[in-house]
Amino acid sequence: MSVATDPPAVEPLPPLRRNRDFRLLWLGAGAALLGARASAVAYPLLMIWEHGSPGAAGLVAAAALLPNLLVQLPAGVLVDRWDRRRIMITCDVIGLVTMLSVVAALLAGHLWLWHLMIAAFVEGSAGILYRLSERAAVRHVVPAAQLPAALSHNEARGQAAGLAGQPVGSGLIALIRWGPFAFAAVAHAVSLVTLLFIRRRFQADRARGDRSIRRELAEGVRWVWKQRFMRTAVGVLAASNLLFQVISLSMLLILKEGGSSPAAVGIIGLLSGGGGVLGAMTGSWLIRRLSPVRLLAGALALWGLLTAPMAVTDHPVAIGGLFAAMSFAGALLNVAATVYQVQITPDELQGRVTSVFAVIGSGMNSAGAALGGVLLVALGVTTTVLGVAAAMAVLAIGALLSPAIRAGSRELVEANAAMDGR
Repeated sequence: MSVATDPPAVEPLPPLRRNRDFRLLWLGAGAALLGARASAVAYPLLMIWEHGSPGAAGLVAAAALLPNLLVQLPAGVLVDRWDRRRIMITCDVIGLVTMLSVVAALLAGHLWLWHLMIAAFVEGSAGILYRLSERAAVRHVVPAAQLPAALSHNEARGQAAGLAGQPVGSGLIALIRWGPFAFAAVAHAVSLVTLLFIRRRFQADRARGDRSIRRELAEGVRWVWKQRFMRTAVGVLAASNLLFQVISLSMLLILKEGGSSPAAVGIIGLLSGGGGVLGAMTGSWLIRRLSPVRLLAGALALWGLLTAPMAVTDHPVAIGGLFAAMSFAGALLNVAATVYQVQITPDELQGRVTSVFAVIGSGMNSAGAALGGVLLVALGVTTTVLGVAAAMAVLAIGALLSPAIRAGSRELVEANAAMDGR
């Protein structure tokens, strides 16, 4: 006679806050992001407030963003080829040394444009390798069922780093001009320590064989090329990212001409970061209720509407409120894109696929920063800001009418409905 037995109980997964390795990775990467954000804010502030030159500020900002174009693709290959933990440790060491070099120069009374451009480029390059490695590592330190939540936590962390980094960078530079760079050096040291205590590996075993950067890059590009919806949507966002570089530089000049101090940038950063954190934390709820095409086109239209009022106000709180709403929409898009990309990409291609999408999405950001400097000098703030608002509206219409985005959006909605049992 057989005896019926109950199926074994499935123990619920412990919350992410009890996952020691994820907690260390999350905190360390957050420290690195916070330091990078503080130094990134400080570069153009130094040039605008001390040299009074939006052109020089644009050059420094362009140097900080140039790695997005030049370093992303080879960095993706290295992240898929090398040990990801060692890459992140090396990047922290490079960032630490670079920031200390800026501190030493400023303490000695020197402010060289070429030095700031080199430091910004080097730190930006190390930051790309670090972030690509960290994003690929997440799926190895959390269970698969918790991956969307972990990535949402990471997006909220990134937005919080923006929230705190901008006032930290602008506030410190208002007190002492080398302060933001010393802070960034300490942040890299904190990140380095947390990495040393993580136990789990950051990648699966990989087959050995002949390696070619060209062939490995081609594999990532071919895989991305097959993702018609994603590559088109990211291409649209690339144009918006270029425009945001113009908006950010315009904001600094608006504040200066309005008589505000560098600390006013911190007020805007707090409000903007708060909007981003809220968008990241509500992202998983909202992206289930909005189709991708509505989410993308709606965000672009909102950005256009929110940019126009910057032409007629120089009040930090008012500008901060506009940036908060922009960041809310941006965080929603980031959560949706990151979850989708990490879930569909094979582990051995994570670095390359992320880097290819990043090149498409932000590779021309450096050109946007340089273009912003040129436009502001040639046209002035008002005309530049209104032109950016109009360009955002054109992008929104293009996204709404794009056959690739509309078809991909329908496919994603149908796939999600099938998974939910509807």
